Amino acid sequence: MSVRSGFFPRLADGSAGLFSVRRFSIVVLLTLAWCALWGSVSAANLISGLIVSSAASFAGANAPGGVRPWPLVRLLWVVALDLVVSTAVVVREVLTPTDHTEEAIIRVSVPLEARSHLLFLYIAITVTPGTAVVAGDDDASAIYLHVLHADRRDAIVEHVELLVLLVNQAFPVAVSRRVGEVAR
Repeated sequence: MSVRSGFFPRLADGSAGLFSVRRFSIVVLLTLAWCALWGSVSAANLISGLIVSSAASFAGANAPGGVRPWPLVRLLWVVALDLVVSTAVVVREVLTPTDHTEEAIIRVSVPLEARSHLLFLYIAITVTPGTAVVAGDDDASAIYLHVLHADRRDAIVEHVELLVLLVNQAFPVAVSRRVGEVAR
């Protein structure tokens, strides 16, 4: 370590090394989340939370990309809103005597930059009532969705594209790590 900059020292190459304000903040937030999940702030929860969050933080230090908190919050908000709206639509369909559904399987193209996040996309789409991922192409270039309202195909495709955009913003991936590309 050579130059001292701020609270944490920097390495000779200018990187933060193992300690940075960002990593410290992440460890604190994860520890607080840990305590919230356990339902109390106790010495045992704080210590175990610090151990788990520190281990997670250091284990993820060499991971490509990262997590961007604000785009992640926006993504989670959109998925939560989807849950509420689509649940209301499905409840209406169940409670009304007339069947307004027109089920279909639609194909949605997946751009190359989103193929590293397929599992997250599958979950975000499938947890909302009325849509489900039923298949995907072997090369991950498309996913097939079962939908209750085929007449909303264009809106559904547009919404999946929004989810792709938000997932890519929340979890950026280094170019050399994208599926289908060769690292140089």
